Amino acid sequence: MHNGVDEASKGRCGGDPATDSAANGVDWFTEEVSRALMPSEFSPLNSGRFHAEGVQLDLGAVQVSRFAYSPLRSRRTMRLIRAGDPEQYQLGMVLKGSAWFAQNGAEAVLRPREMALWDTSRPYESGSGLDGRTVEVVVLQIPKAVMPLPSQQADRLLARRVPGGRGLPGVLSDFLLSLAANASDAGPASRAALGHMAVELTAAGLAQQLGDRREVSAEIRAHSLFRRIDAFIDQNLGESDLTPRLVADRHHISLRTLYTLFEGEGEGVAASIRRRRLERCRADLASPELCDRPIQAIAARWGFGNATSFSRTFRAAYGISPYDYRRQALGDRCTRH
Repeated sequence: MHNGVDEASKGRCGGDPATDSAANGVDWFTEEVSRALMPSEFSPLNSGRFHAEGVQLDLGAVQVSRFAYSPLRSRRTMRLIRAGDPEQYQLGMVLKGSAWFAQNGAEAVLRPREMALWDTSRPYESGSGLDGRTVEVVVLQIPKAVMPLPSQQADRLLARRVPGGRGLPGVLSDFLLSLAANASDAGPASRAALGHMAVELTAAGLAQQLGDRREVSAEIRAHSLFRRIDAFIDQNLGESDLTPRLVADRHHISLRTLYTLFEGEGEGVAASIRRRRLERCRADLASPELCDRPIQAIAARWGFGNATSFSRTFRAAYGISPYDYRRQALGDRCTRH
């Protein structure tokens, strides 16, 4: 099982008694899970054969994985965290069998269709299949940078059992099950949209477990709106009329609301648009494949309609003119101005 980009990737260990010992199987499983999710340690509960298989699918910024494996225990220590941390929240749902998970002073015992959240930056311990049966789970991996739920709220939910039968958690569990079963048939753009839906639904479903739902919901809505605006800006950098006013109008909010959303980002809306345009221009100027494209055409491609203004803005940002930067990056391979 490896990380898939254009299609789901699969792997399995099991079937040959001569090579499928518990040690061999757990070594394989440890390597694959550590690569797909996070570095962890595993030990089988049975001394005989160990069987495991899994599939992982990219959904834009997030991933969804599905695993089936023989009973085992696992843990993640500070040493393993230092060895590799994807800085994610991971939501696991049991499909078959049973599992328990302990983190941050809490412990959740999970049955089918029940879920638990954990933080890859903290130690954990877990066990699966204590009844001796194979366990099957779905894991949704959400980078902390895109999680709408504030960290202080998410931390309250670590290793807490989330039942998947009713309300938003029930919708979430149904969605995760369908996602793992069917998302591989969708194209890259559709999978990215499904990933965005999974993040928003996860945040909303988890928020329902908290006491102060109105406050959390407001923060989630603000974060979700910011993410949509952030993606809109990235997708429209080449439009010369991309301004804070246009961004606000397209999202049916006031300029004041837009500015408020960006207050915690370290730069304003206009500065963010300008920085991203300059970054795209700088990348194009350093690209050998675009060596025959005039500098003015590159600037226009990313929304800079005035060549003089672009040159002045580029120099102010990077301390060098666009022409000199291209020569520095490509040397004699490029002579276009």
